Amino acid sequence: MTVELAAPPRRRILGNEVLLVLGLSLGQSAIYSLVRIVARLTDERPLSEQSAALNVSQSVRPWLDLTYQLLGIFFALLPVLLALHLLNRYPGNAVRRLGLDAGRPGRDLAYGAGLAALIGLPGLALVWAAAQLGLNVSLVPSALQDTWWAVPVLILAAAQNGILEEVLVVGYLMTRLGELRWSVPAIIAASALLRGTYHFYQGFGGFVGNVVMGVIFALVFLRTRRVMPLVVAHTLIDVVAFVGYDLLPDSWFDWL
Repeated sequence: MTVELAAPPRRRILGNEVLLVLGLSLGQSAIYSLVRIVARLTDERPLSEQSAALNVSQSVRPWLDLTYQLLGIFFALLPVLLALHLLNRYPGNAVRRLGLDAGRPGRDLAYGAGLAALIGLPGLALVWAAAQLGLNVSLVPSALQDTWWAVPVLILAAAQNGILEEVLVVGYLMTRLGELRWSVPAIIAASALLRGTYHFYQGFGGFVGNVVMGVIFALVFLRTRRVMPLVVAHTLIDVVAFVGYDLLPDSWFDWL
């Protein structure tokens, strides 16, 4: 009995696939972010006097707002399912290949928590420095209504960011670029620069900080071949930022 293995797609097909997946997700966000930073820089107000709000309310009616928030999280994750589907078609077994399985929960959680501390604490210092130098906009991590579901939704939004960004920008993109025979430095640079670019709406500090984060996360993935610790780390960082901003006194965040 012989088993016929599917022939690998041509490089042009894989290249087009990458462009389409990114064009429907974070590549699109990167282009909009570049337009926003140009708009900010050409505004009459200095960058430091402008603001960017995340997790904003979509309706004054709480239950309708909750519906919009949950739908936004759900549809934001569809590109992840698309990327996994395409990886399952070739080369196969996407979840295990990317290290997105739950086979090492304790190790992934510990590794992720360590990465969150490594990235998060210096990241706060960078945000503060960028704010003092006028290189960042004022960030508002949460602008949701004061409702019972605000914190659970913020946690879900943090998890959505972690899954979306780490699966696509690290797991999927780095895997496909490797199959396209890019060099390792070029793969790391592409992943990190994409991450930095779709955060450019925050200002230059947001761009630089996320490029550094992207390099570190890319190196971790190359070493471990697991994206799950990166998802954990990213989720923890965003949970602290979103929920902390929502629950702590406003005076604690004047430096943002």
